[in-house]
Amino acid sequence: MITGLNAASAYSAARTAVAPQPGAQPLARIGQAAEDFAAQMAQVDQVSTGAMTGQVSTHQLVQTIAEAELTMNTVVAIRDKVVEAYQEILRMPV
Repeated sequence: MITGLNAASAYSAARTAVAPQPGAQPLARIGQAAEDFAAQMAQVDQVSTGAMTGQVSTHQLVQTIAEAELTMNTVVAIRDKVVEAYQEILRMPV
């Protein structure tokens, strides 16, 4: 059962995990995330080509595709939140 004390301690622990790092540049983090996404998609291409030529096992192909699917779902969720925030800003009265 979740109590108020458990919830408060979980919140405190989670707060430090998502706190911005001192001196971190938000745009640099976004750029790094985009580079990581591109690298993940490039890896999927390499593994897919390797599976077609018989150099990569089917198990590795399925695992790489599952990782790529998770990455793609994360990127789509972030994009949806950004679009939603933009639309909310447009609805604000001036």
